[in-house]
Amino acid sequence: MPIHVDLSPQEITVPVVVRNASPARLYEDAVTRERAGIVSSGAIAIRSGAKTGRSPKDKHVVRHPESERDVWWGAVNHPIDEHTFLLNRQRAIDYLNTRDQIYVFDGFAGWDPACRLKVRVICSRAYHALFMQNMLIRPTLDELERFGHPDYVIYNAGQFPANPLTAQMTSRTSIDLSLERGEQVILGTEYAGEMKKGVFSLMHWLLPARGILSMHCSANEGADGDVSLFFGLSGTGKTTLSADPARRLLGDDEHGWGDAGVFNIEGGCYAKCIHLSPEHEPEIYRAIRFGTVLENVVYDPATREVDFESTAITENTRAAYPIDHIDNARPPCIADHPRHVIFLTCDASGVLPPVSRLSREQAMYHFLSGYTARVAGTEVGIFEPQLAFSACFSAAFLMRHPAVYARLLAAKLERHGTRVWLVNTGWTGGGYGVGRRIELAVTRRIIDAIHAGALNGAAVETDPIFGLPAVREVQGVPADMLIPRRSWADPAAWEEAARRLAGQLRENFAGYATEAGSDVVAAGPPG
Repeated sequence: MPIHVDLSPQEITVPVVVRNASPARLYEDAVTRERAGIVSSGAIAIRSGAKTGRSPKDKHVVRHPESERDVWWGAVNHPIDEHTFLLNRQRAIDYLNTRDQIYVFDGFAGWDPACRLKVRVICSRAYHALFMQNMLIRPTLDELERFGHPDYVIYNAGQFPANPLTAQMTSRTSIDLSLERGEQVILGTEYAGEMKKGVFSLMHWLLPARGILSMHCSANEGADGDVSLFFGLSGTGKTTLSADPARRLLGDDEHGWGDAGVFNIEGGCYAKCIHLSPEHEPEIYRAIRFGTVLENVVYDPATREVDFESTAITENTRAAYPIDHIDNARPPCIADHPRHVIFLTCDASGVLPPVSRLSREQAMYHFLSGYTARVAGTEVGIFEPQLAFSACFSAAFLMRHPAVYARLLAAKLERHGTRVWLVNTGWTGGGYGVGRRIELAVTRRIIDAIHAGALNGAAVETDPIFGLPAVREVQGVPADMLIPRRSWADPAAWEEAARRLAGQLRENFAGYATEAGSDVVAAGPPG
């Protein structure tokens, strides 16, 4: 029996409200009302409309006297006034109230009960309701009956555009966050990832105020309770590398690190599935079954087999599934302090070592730098790797200045004796278009060696351009690959490319030098 929900505080008056429906019910509505298809594995496949990736230029945050001094304003958080937010909120509510039926999902963000946030999603698409049912932590029936007033409300009216004539609008798409009201409004984009990242942005705001580091990372745990964190932007391998059959999965994307240890913020995983295969990523492949949402994939209309190689719709094909779809997941997703922190960078220039063992100062330098390449499809308009610096490997979602998160990380690394590694999952033997992408099997051997402790005291060779202590020997990895200049046919070309990247790292870091201090600045590429 559905549990009644009072939406009068949200000004919703739709006659039929489907709350926390079963996946089967949401499947039925997605198929009959939204032209979704059921594929051979039992997953549901659906399109997100014109937008197949996030729209970061259309992300707005309300400038408010209570929070404006602490928000990191600029290229990430674009300010709007409260009046504009309320106009967009009303536009979203008015649209939702024209529907004959809407969906509500009430769930939690944060597995740690002390940090748990009650989230309400109000949307007009069954697919969006199922997506967030997968991404948030699902309440028990008793918890749902006692849910009460939510801490955070998402009004997803993505099928209806923003009014571009409204002051401070950048386009017909607008993703607006009010920290004081605890609300997000989505207009003009049906890409489901905007909801997920809206929750993450709010947690990036709330957790540091309590001394908890909010992190864009995946996490897993070994048989003896040893925890590893994997930082990196989408496409660098966070989800793939954390889904390890020999280790228990805590989560693939968003975590907090507090005094008691690490906890997952989410209840599910959102995996890129371009080129997915049972041979290379068996855990993720098996997770795509009944209850999984496949976003923007191509499938054969007769056999219903998914073509994971196809980019006909987008490179950013995705699978959203509950974390317990991974065979060795570990709910409740709470664990000890990490033994290893692994920074994943997709170096499209092909000059960085596959694995370097970092000092504390180098860890802070590369955390604040967040160097990588944005890979195709993750954002609108990205078609091939592009150089990017994403502070804390999470710049697109940070609410406070990066130094706030960096100081929290430094303190926790020091307190718990955590080792830090820089792992390049990008190119070797040359840059993009010349060299080749480092094979997943090679990166897995490196990660396995880190977990086994084999690299803790391994010999290193300090790179002359970046000052990185590159590990010289990893079982099963070609020695020349571990020292990049030896893997290039033309060592002079490697040096030229390396010096160019080093200069870009120094230029980017200049904006953090004062906050970071001279010791951290000195840990970067020597000038």
